[in-house]
Amino acid sequence: MRTAKHCDTNLSGINNHDLVSSERIETHRKVVIAGGGTGGHIYPAIGIAQALQRLDAMVDIIFIGGAGRLESTLVPQHGFQFRPISVAGFPRRLTLQWFPVIWKVFRGLIQSLRYMNQLKPDIVIGTGGYVSGPVLLAGLLRKVPVAIQEQNASVGLTNGILARWAKAAYLAMESARQNKAFRRTRHIEVTGNPIRPAITTFPRREETYRKFGLSPDRKTIFVMGGSQGAQAINRAVVDALPYLIEFADQIQIVHQTGATEVASVQTEYEQILVPDKGFLYCVRPFFDTVEEIYSVADVMVCRAGGMTVAEVTACGIPAIFIPLPSQTGNDQVLNAYSVAEEGAAVVLEQGGFTVEALVESLTNILLDQDTYEQMVSASRALGKPNASDNIAKSILSYV
Repeated sequence: MRTAKHCDTNLSGINNHDLVSSERIETHRKVVIAGGGTGGHIYPAIGIAQALQRLDAMVDIIFIGGAGRLESTLVPQHGFQFRPISVAGFPRRLTLQWFPVIWKVFRGLIQSLRYMNQLKPDIVIGTGGYVSGPVLLAGLLRKVPVAIQEQNASVGLTNGILARWAKAAYLAMESARQNKAFRRTRHIEVTGNPIRPAITTFPRREETYRKFGLSPDRKTIFVMGGSQGAQAINRAVVDALPYLIEFADQIQIVHQTGATEVASVQTEYEQILVPDKGFLYCVRPFFDTVEEIYSVADVMVCRAGGMTVAEVTACGIPAIFIPLPSQTGNDQVLNAYSVAEEGAAVVLEQGGFTVEALVESLTNILLDQDTYEQMVSASRALGKPNASDNIAKSILSYV
């Protein structure tokens, strides 16, 4: 911890007591945050940074991430300092590609060590992804305390390697605590994933329904395949539309398709849900203020990434998860089942379910009030809307 002292340089006629009393002492805690590659690693990092600023306006926060990667754009957009390093992910199999990767990682470590020498942080926080590896390692080599935040039910490769030297680990789900990687971690806390406060505080109001052409008298299905959309989810929901027409007076759909499929999905909605059927829907490539849609959603059809699970449960929304099956470590499948086991979701594994099963799950949740209320309660019980502040408070207690 560093202190900066400012005093009058004219000391004549001032005794020691007066000098001490006139000093203005400012304490600036300095935090380095590393995490990137995907939004699933970047947004938790930004959430933690914003919470740190809410708790201590004087804290200095510097992000370190991949040069030219997604974080190099998103982090400055949120008003934080960003320092670039060379990064690369190791191929899963031993190939000649390892040689250029090793060189890039080594360069990233050297750059990170230089930043540690320049910045002299009080703590380094990693939110996963291969970019956090060299940064946290540099912190350890410079004897700076490190902490990690894990977004999924299983533990990522980088977090798993560095956890044994971490001062603290903040986990999204209880199941991750059992991982042997944390057996030497001093402090382990199941906090949930950091999300923006607006996600849970945006009120449900009639103005939102009108804005998107919906009715407050109908249950709302929110279809979301992530910011880029998900072709499998888009196709499954479009195929379900003919079966859902008969419930036009009871349900409506908000569908985030991703940019590449919005035109085709919109066309299919128009062809299947002809106007005289009275079925209400809103198809968009992306919702900038997704909290508006969460506020009116009664059930989700979505992937099961760590941040999606965190947002859905923090809002207390029942979910039908169609997890991405190709993720390394099967993270999404594990995430989905961890929520389903608590009664807050249904899991339909991609390639292993029928359209009829999707329709049955949707109508059972939305039209059976007992089922709906039980799932809402279970989802709220899992939700941790204060994760950002709880993590930030713990971090500040170490610096």
